[in-house]
Order: sequence, then structure tokens, then C-alpha cells
Amino acid sequence: MPSSHILRCLLSVLVAIAPALGQNAVDLKPTPQQVEWQDLEMGAIIHFGPNTFMDREWGDGTADPKVFNPTQFDPDQWMQALRAAGIRYVIFVAKHHDGFCLWPTAQTDYGVKSSPFENGRGDVVGKVEAAARKYGMKFGVYLSPWDRHEPRYSNSAEYDKYYTAELDELAQGYGQLEEFWLDGAGSGGHVYNFPRIVEELRMWQPNTLVFADMALFEYGDIRWVGNEDGVIPYENWNVIDRHGYLRWRPVEADTPLRKNHWFWHPNDEASLKSLPELMTMYEQTVGRGGQLVLGIAPDRRGLIPEADVQRLKEFGEAVRSRYGTNLVTKHLVTGAEEELALDGDPDTFWSAPAGSHHAALDVRFDHPVTFDRALTMEWLNSGQRVQLYAIEVFREGKWSAVARGQAIGHKRIDPFAPVTASRVRLHILSSSAEAHIREFQIFNSNEASAESRKK
Repeated sequence: MPSSHILRCLLSVLVAIAPALGQNAVDLKPTPQQVEWQDLEMGAIIHFGPNTFMDREWGDGTADPKVFNPTQFDPDQWMQALRAAGIRYVIFVAKHHDGFCLWPTAQTDYGVKSSPFENGRGDVVGKVEAAARKYGMKFGVYLSPWDRHEPRYSNSAEYDKYYTAELDELAQGYGQLEEFWLDGAGSGGHVYNFPRIVEELRMWQPNTLVFADMALFEYGDIRWVGNEDGVIPYENWNVIDRHGYLRWRPVEADTPLRKNHWFWHPNDEASLKSLPELMTMYEQTVGRGGQLVLGIAPDRRGLIPEADVQRLKEFGEAVRSRYGTNLVTKHLVTGAEEELALDGDPDTFWSAPAGSHHAALDVRFDHPVTFDRALTMEWLNSGQRVQLYAIEVFREGKWSAVARGQAIGHKRIDPFAPVTASRVRLHILSSSAEAHIREFQIFNSNEASAESRKK
């Protein structure tokens, strides 16, 4: 082949890959599935199995299936409790690291079909899925790659066949899966074939979002926050960088409702997280543009304990109380475009002037109002654009900031000392392109707390 032709071929290849080499975070956009998922905001991951009956967190795969025998199994009760908390999607642990399968899989006898539960004919996954859909919740599954029971685990090729066959059953038998939770815990020297796992899932569930930690960069649609505290401890950007390659991967912050315990344990009342702890977690996860996923643990009866049900109810009521009275609704009417961010409808958005890199959304009242929190939502369909912003009030003839931040993303909650003013604005100090704001709201948490106490 002539050298000139070789050169032309090389140049054409470089031109083709140039966009990938020149990736910029501000150019990346979410998929429609990611946008929908981010709007869910709160989920639950439910752990239930032999560990529940053996006072364990990590099973070793030797438990007799006969230990699994809930006598009052009622997933409807679970969903009622979760819905009261404002939770909108459920991830059910279909198989944990012990290898015990909570659906009647054809791949092994180690599971519910060898237990006394419903005389070996029960399908826990199926009943949880049906209950979730009955109460209007999205449903997803966790299928542990690590399996401490299955003998084939020591043979990577054979175990991969076994695992993907299990995945096929879940992906084909339980409707549309919102999320597939791909845990990286454990391995025992086994090298997982993650490309094959995700390809198998995609064959049956092309719209399912894959949760995975940062190490599984190219296989995930959602990323782990990096802790189990239910806190996003950083400015939260949806686009992440690994080895110079960028992806839109919003963050999920998972934490158990009971401290350090994913499974139920007896005599464990003191571990239940307090309402103030849950509210702080909400504001530092959902309020920082991520998802809060609470770990829920049914007990040996197959019910969520009464104390947990009550705490979930209190949590939902507290969120609705604190963020239920948006003071912006009492503002003086502004321009038609600006009203799209002040109308309480997240399906509409205000667009700053085309081509702008800074702008302000000014809200006026006919009398001074007192508030201590601002809630801002960015319309992300065109990407995350806001890079620096301030919440400012107009007093004594000048604007002063009560809060500042960099990322807004899906939702940003800014708490600050109570302030009284008749004008407040969202000041976009820097954006990669014109800002798109779905909602700008303000709240008085002290007033909400007083109203709640009256009830």
C-alpha cells in the first residue's frame, strides 16, 4: 500500500476519534432513563434471607435452607411503610453473598424451594415485585456476583454460565427492572466477567440502569457515593472522569436505617437512626443532587418492625412538613419565562438568555418574608451547566449572599441562618451555557416545625 494512502487512513482515524479525545464534561448529557431515575430521589434496598434468622450480616453459604421460614410474610406492609417515607423505588436483594436464592431458580436447590416457606413453592422476589408495583413503586434487583455456596464458583467459566442463567431468570420473569445493583463486594480470587454480565442484562432489559462503584467505570449508569453513611461529602457533579474518559453517572448514597446493620438482628432497638439523623442525610444526599437509598430489614416474621415503620412514617412527614410550604408561591408575578421556575412544577423550566454565562432570577414579595432554606433544581436534559451560584437577599439597598455553591444538578438544598427580606434571587455567577432552572423555592423550617408540633 502506498505510504500516502496509509497516511490518509491514519488521518481519517484521528478525525474519527477526536471527539472522544476531546471530551468535555459540560457537553455530556444524561439518557432519558437516567433523567427519570434522578427524579425518583429516594429508594430502598431490602435485605432478607437466612441471615435474618441467624443473627448474621454475612452468610458463608452453609446455612440450612430450612432456617428460612417467615410466618407472617407481608410485602404489602413493607411497601406501605416505604411509601409513607416518600420512597419511590425498591431494590430487592434476590441473592446475597451466601448464595441463597429468594426465587425458585432452576439453577440450584439452594434457596426458597428447599425451605419450609410456602412448602417450598414460594417466590419471595415475585411477591415483593408485585407489592412494589401495587403501591406505585419502581422495582429492581440485587444479584450478588459473589457466591459462597455454589461449588462452581471456583471455576470462572462455569460460574459465569451459572450466574448469567440466574440473571436471565430475573431479567425475564419480573417485569421492567428500574435498577440492577451490581455489587463488587468479595471475590475470593474470582475474576468476574462484567462485560458479559451487563450484555446479558441488556439483552432482556435495555432500559435498566446498572449501579456499580467507580472501579466498574464502563459498566455502570449509576455510581456509589463512596460511603455507607447516606451523605454526599462533596460538590456533586453528574459527570465523572476515569482515566481521561468521561461518563454521566449520577450518585446513589446507600445507608441502612439501622446503624451498621443491613439485615435484621434481635435486641437491636438502639441502632435505629433518629429522625434528625435521617433529615440531615436527606439534605446531604437528595439536597446535594443525589439519591438516598435506605437499607430496610424485615424481621423473622417477614414484617418491617413496628419501630422502623413508625420512624419511616415520621421521616416522610418531616420531609413533607419542612418542604411542603414553598414561600415563593406568594411572590409578586414576574415575566412569563421566569414564572416557569417559580410555578412549583418541575416539568417546566426557566432558561436564562441564550448564550449567557451568568444571569439572575429575581423574586419579589409585597411584604418581608422569613426563610432559612432554598431549594433549586436544574433541568439536566441538556447537561449540568451551572458552575457557580449564590442565593442572595436585598436589604438596606444592596444584595448580600446567604449561601453559595458550585454544583446545583438535580436538586440543591441550601440551609442558612434565618433571614427576612422582601426580595431574594438565584444568582447564576457562572455557567457553561445558558442556565436551565426547573425550580427555585424557599422555606422556613422553623415555621414548619412549629406547625408540625401543633399537630
